[in-house]
Amino acid sequence: MDAQTLSNGTVWLSPPTILDIDDITACCQQPSVGRWTTMPVPYIRADAEKFIYDMVTPGWADRSPTWALRLAEDSPVVGMIGLGPSDSRRDRNASEIGFWLSSAVRGRGLMTQAVNLVCAAAFAPDWLTLDRIEWRAIVGNHASAAVARRAGFHYEGLLRSGCVQRGTRLDSWIAARLPTDPADPATDWPAGV
Repeated sequence: MDAQTLSNGTVWLSPPTILDIDDITACCQQPSVGRWTTMPVPYIRADAEKFIYDMVTPGWADRSPTWALRLAEDSPVVGMIGLGPSDSRRDRNASEIGFWLSSAVRGRGLMTQAVNLVCAAAFAPDWLTLDRIEWRAIVGNHASAAVARRAGFHYEGLLRSGCVQRGTRLDSWIAARLPTDPADPATDWPAGV
């Protein structure tokens, strides 16, 4: 699959490269990023190198694209978003979306815009043609839940011990968006999620 750049004029999504390794390392050292992801903590430069070489490049070749979120076409990385295999790995028409954003640029709706760009591209009949995109988060990650809700993902439930973070099983939330779901905020989320 050829790499694809996405933009709406406010956010730019492009495949991260080796030139982004230092920015990725700096962002991933923020405690709030490590708190809610399964990435290594502490996060060091070698982890960013492994991410680029072992995940990003092969991912684009295997329908698992990853984009760096930027505030301008050639600006530094301030976040990451990608599609990976869903838990039903045999289903090539479903993916799981994952993302993180630097604390310096949170609260501006950037990740919601990025999620909508990725979903539109992934559902497009001339690209991935996905039938389902899942979102999962560790219970308590209200910021990620807010992004998913604003991007039209419908809450589907609680997965008991549904996530492994650095060797510890944790409960997780799950939601999904289908091609027929509008990108408008979903209203079916329970209070407290």
